[in-house]
Amino acid sequence: MATMNPIQFIQQVRAEVAKVVWPTRREVLLTTVMVFIMAALTAVFFALVDLAIRGGLQAILGVFG
Repeated sequence: MATMNPIQFIQQVRAEVAKVVWPTRREVLLTTVMVFIMAALTAVFFALVDLAIRGGLQAILGVFG
């Protein structure tokens, strides 16, 4: 690995950071809202699956127990 002058390194880092396209406030807000919506939908889905599995197991155990 080649050694690099610290000043050159900092210049290259600043050049790369300048290439970054930062999201707008609206984009950040929309993606944050979408994450919360998807997390809520996922929680509801798994809660329903859990209820279905629990009900099925209770029915099976009720027949044999």
